Amino acid sequence: MDKPKTPAVAAFWQEFRRVRGVPEQDYDVCRMGDGPEIADELLALILAGPKRAAACLLRDVEQGGEMLGRVGGHVVVLDGRDRPRAVWRTKTVDVKPLNQVDDGFAWDEGEGERTREDWLTGHKRYFERRARTEGFTFDDSMPAVFERFTLVWPVGYADPE
Repeated sequence: MDKPKTPAVAAFWQEFRRVRGVPEQDYDVCRMGDGPEIADELLALILAGPKRAAACLLRDVEQGGEMLGRVGGHVVVLDGRDRPRAVWRTKTVDVKPLNQVDDGFAWDEGEGERTREDWLTGHKRYFERRARTEGFTFDDSMPAVFERFTLVWPVGYADPE
């Protein structure tokens, strides 16, 4: 879920830029999941290393105000209390039906059993819950955005370049 660029986020971004020598550029801000607890769990997976991918429905970009990831672009990731904790750089962005997720993407997303079957089960449950709350009809053939990324901040956790 995309979030605003608060003063804390801006300061975090500027510190990242200063230390890593990144030129001034636009960036996105997100908090993953649909609540503080899951946001913290997913952030922990990013910081620990298994999570190097994320997915959303294309409708969230077209109608929900989420930004479409840009290859080479940066995203500041927030924890469950909306505090900035990490920065990733987007490696790939693909749009295809949700149910066409492949084994490699399910593995890269780093959640659960890291299998396609487990990934589909968990994401269907998540999007069905959101559909009930937000009043849209969910179908697992809906277009989805599949984004892979590299963790670039904090330095101690950064993927090898």
